[in-house]
Amino acid sequence: MPRFINDDCIACGACQAECPVDCIAEGDIFVIDEPTCTDCGACEEVCPTEAIKER
Repeated sequence: MPRFINDDCIACGACQAECPVDCIAEGDIFVIDEPTCTDCGACEEVCPTEAIKER
């Protein structure tokens, strides 16, 4: 299952830097393009606010 980013996101960019398929876009909070996500979990591991969850 792809990951998603909830409102706990502080837009630090740690997840975007870790994504091997570049599916995370910057905004007020970061957003994962779910069809592109390979569910590797790298983003979830580095998120300091635990804002990234499995769908």
